[in-house]
Formats: sequence, C-alpha cells, structure tokens
Amino acid sequence: MPRLTDQGLQRINDLAQHYGVSADAVMTLLQALLNSKGTMAQFDHRELGGAGQWMPGGMTMVGDMFNHGLKAKVDGLCSELSQILAMQPFVPFPAGFQSQSQREGGGQQEGGHNVLDRGSVSLFVPERPGRASGHWWPAELGFPNGTGAQNQVRYAYFNQKRRLAVELNGHVAVYDTLDHLFVPKT
Repeated sequence: MPRLTDQGLQRINDLAQHYGVSADAVMTLLQALLNSKGTMAQFDHRELGGAGQWMPGGMTMVGDMFNHGLKAKVDGLCSELSQILAMQPFVPFPAGFQSQSQREGGGQQEGGHNVLDRGSVSLFVPERPGRASGHWWPAELGFPNGTGAQNQVRYAYFNQKRRLAVELNGHVAVYDTLDHLFVPKT
C-alpha cells in the first residue's frame, strides 16, 4: 500500500471512530479497495464479520449474514473510502468509475453528503518524480513484458533485458534472470 500522509492517517482514524471500528479494520478495507482499483472489496477482518465482499451499488456480504447493522457499517466504510480514493490524483481508477450505495438504515448521510466529508483529502504520499505514471521499476529497464501484484508484492518482467523487478513493501529489487526466458505456450 502506498504510504499515507498525515492527513490520510487522520481520515482513517476519523472513519474508524465514526463507524466504531479499529483503524486496522479501515486499513483492511482500504487495501482491499486499492487491490481492485476501487471496483470492489474482498476482505477478511474479525471486526467486519470475518470474510466478506462489497461492490458499489449495494452488494454487501459479511460472514454474519443477517447482521444488517454490520452490513450497513461495511457499506458505509467502503463507500466513503472508494469516494476518497476516486479523488486521489495518483490512484488510477477505471474511466467510468463512480461509487454508488444503497444504505440500509444507518443514517450515514445528512443532506446528500457524507458526515465526514471535509473536502478533498490527500491520502497518499506522492510517488517519487518519474513514477507517477505507475512505472515503479527503474526506468532503464524500459517497458515490461509482464507485470502482476498480490498482497504487498508487485513484479515486472523484462524479457529482452533478462531482468525481474520485484517491489515488496515499497522497496524495489532487480534480479538477473540469466538464461531463463519466458516463452508463452501456444
């Protein structure tokens, strides 16, 4: 996850206090939303009913499936976090993305705006210059043949240069792949 600004940490704490959960629970949802570029959240946190899912538009599932209060809490948190993420200048979201929500009872909105809305918030510390395009690997490697990510790890493979770049928790390491080349199966 990108490093949070002081303002971002404060927003996380404000949301946690407002919804009556820990900052860790909010961070779990934030990471889940980042993993999907804001389109959904798959999470597993004990305060949020264990394993669950959220999608904009009202689809919320929690482990305690008849706990409508918990569903409303998860929906509210995910909706607010996705709206905040959609306003971040260096978090790429799909072109037509917009967050929608059908709230059950919770009273989280007053007069059509979020209770915690205090204008735009810069959640994340911007990446170093030259990395704003999403290229987190060293520039001299060029464009990768393949990239991927899971949890806190990203990788980029460069067939021509015979290099594998791996980013783990914000630290990039570049490995020489020697004579191991990727050859797609046909």
